[in-house]
Amino acid sequence: MKRWCAGIVILVLGLCSSALASSAGPGMAADDALKLLKDGNARYAAGQSTHPHQGADRRTETVKGGQHPIATIIGCSDSRAPLEVIFDQGVGDIFVIRVAGNVAGPDELATVEYGVGHLGTSVVLVLGHTACGAVTAAAQDAKVHGHLPFLINQIKPAVAKAKAGSPAASGDDLVSKAITANVWLTMENLLRKSGELREFVAQGKVMLVGGIYDLHSGQVAWLGAHPDQGKLLAAAPKGHGMMPAKHAPAKAVAPDHGSMVDPVPAKPAAPAHP
Repeated sequence: MKRWCAGIVILVLGLCSSALASSAGPGMAADDALKLLKDGNARYAAGQSTHPHQGADRRTETVKGGQHPIATIIGCSDSRAPLEVIFDQGVGDIFVIRVAGNVAGPDELATVEYGVGHLGTSVVLVLGHTACGAVTAAAQDAKVHGHLPFLINQIKPAVAKAKAGSPAASGDDLVSKAITANVWLTMENLLRKSGELREFVAQGKVMLVGGIYDLHSGQVAWLGAHPDQGKLLAAAPKGHGMMPAKHAPAKAVAPDHGSMVDPVPAKPAAPAHP
C-alpha cells in the first residue's frame, strides 16, 4: 500500500513538473528550473518517468515557437548517461552539451554562452558521472591515441588536485575523487574563461551548479555552486562580450562538498584539432 501511494505521489509530481516545463521559456526562475531537473531525476531513479514532450505535438510546437530550454547542461558523452532520459525531459526542454570527460574547451564555452545568452537558460549544470572512462584514463596516465591526449590533458589538473587533497588515494578511490574534482575544474574554467557567463552569475541571473550522476542508482548527487565561486567572480576581469538575455534572478546555491581545482595548463601530447 505504501509503495502504491508513493507511486501516485511521484506521478502527480511528474505531471505538475511537466505542466511547469511546458510553460518554460526565457526568464524562468533558476530555482524552478533546478527543481524540474531534480524532480525529473527523482522520477527516473524511482522508475516513474513520465516521458514528457516526446510526441508529434511537441515537435510542432518547438518548430513554430522555437526552443525554450530550462537549463544548459554540460555532461559526458558516455552512452550510459543520456541527459534527457536521466532528467525525464523531452524535446526542447534542456540545452545539451556532451563531450568526453565533461570538459569545457572553446567549443563548449561558446555553446554555454549560446545557452545563457541567446536561449536565456537560468541554470548551467556541469554533470560528471561515476566510473568515467576519460577521468580514469587521466588518473591512470593511460596511453591514448589520436587527439585523445589533448582531451585527457584537460582533465589531469583535476587528478593532480585530487591527489594533493588525498595523497593516500589510489585506484577507484582516486578516480572517484578526481571525477568530483573534474566537475569543479570545469565550473572554474567556465567562470574564468567566459566573461559572459561570469557576469550573468555575478548579477544573480544564472545559477552555475555541479553534480555527479551514479550509473548504478540513476541518481544525481547535487554538489551545488563552486566552493570558491565568490573568489573566482571577484578575481576575474569584468565585461567580456555579454549578449542580451532575459533572466530571472538566481538564488545562490551552497556547495555540498568538494574543493577548488587549480586550472594548471597542460601542453597537449598530440596536435590539437586543426
